[in-house]
Amino acid sequence: MNRIVLVGRLTRDPEIKVFEDSSKVFTRLVLAVDRPYKTASGEKHVDFIPVVLRGKKAEIVNEYLIKGSVISVTGRLQSRHYEGEDGQKKYISEVIADEFQFMNTKKPKEEIG
Repeated sequence: MNRIVLVGRLTRDPEIKVFEDSSKVFTRLVLAVDRPYKTASGEKHVDFIPVVLRGKKAEIVNEYLIKGSVISVTGRLQSRHYEGEDGQKKYISEVIADEFQFMNTKKPKEEIG
């Protein structure tokens, strides 16, 4: 079973993008997720986890969330690779979101000003 549940803050505003080979939309987020413990010196650690939302989910997130918004995401971990400009193979692991829930409410971007 490949199932992940995350709660975290957006590290930047969402941005809609279009897949190169189709007209389908997606957005790629990075969630700042607090670890459940502190170091001996009392510091919190945070993981920065890439998340991809597709289609209508991407459009909704793009309309209602901004940097700092808290979101809960349920999905699966997916790995992929590509060849970088330097010719080296690059590996990426990211969460593909199946479901999400807003954990705090913000006004639509147009109303924020």
